[in-house]
Amino acid sequence: MIELHTFDDPRVHSDALAQAVGDALQASLAAKAGTSGAHTTLAVSGGTSPRPFLQTLSTQTFDWAHIAVTLVDDRWVPESDNASNARLVHETLLQNAARNAAFRPLVDVSTTLDAQIAALNADAAFAVPDVAVLGMGEDGHTASIFADAPEWDVAITTPEKFVAVHPGNAPHARVSWSMSALKQVDRLFLFIAGQRKLDVLNAAAAAPQKNAISKLANDKGVRLDVYWCN
Repeated sequence: MIELHTFDDPRVHSDALAQAVGDALQASLAAKAGTSGAHTTLAVSGGTSPRPFLQTLSTQTFDWAHIAVTLVDDRWVPESDNASNARLVHETLLQNAARNAAFRPLVDVSTTLDAQIAALNADAAFAVPDVAVLGMGEDGHTASIFADAPEWDVAITTPEKFVAVHPGNAPHARVSWSMSALKQVDRLFLFIAGQRKLDVLNAAAAAPQKNAISKLANDKGVRLDVYWCN
């Protein structure tokens, strides 16, 4: 099920998403109150569009000490690289009130990509996020589940949480949550802008297509809150 929230102003768009995600985190924290060692996990996406949203969210003063932040996906590059989503999160979200959050990166370039995927899948600390904010490309990919990657079939069918992805037409190998993991997220948000991306989403929802957003949009068990700005 898709619920579409539309905006004309980019600032209002990002602030509204920050409020909605903050409310979802608060609800998750409240539901787990009194449970020893319980944490709520938030997974966020990279790119330039989420920067204002992440910066606004960082100022919200809830119990960040009981929130773990991770990523929806990341490129297989060192954190010092400009392409690193981990770097983006450190520069934007893990500031202000949110500096007290724990951070769980997906990439460790001191090992191999395959070894890292195996380690992540074996790590009980990496439970499916309670709240996740996705982006989407104009090819319909979300997270790093690319239809042109040789891992496409694995990424959309595996019961494992994480997959390695080598996109055909995008730079860098990736670490990504799998489709089955994304479908298990309690509160799933999609943050997009522009008519072209709305058209891609609408087409993906209208009929099954070979892209990741269509897999989510056509799953009756998935609620996707879409925050779109013209």
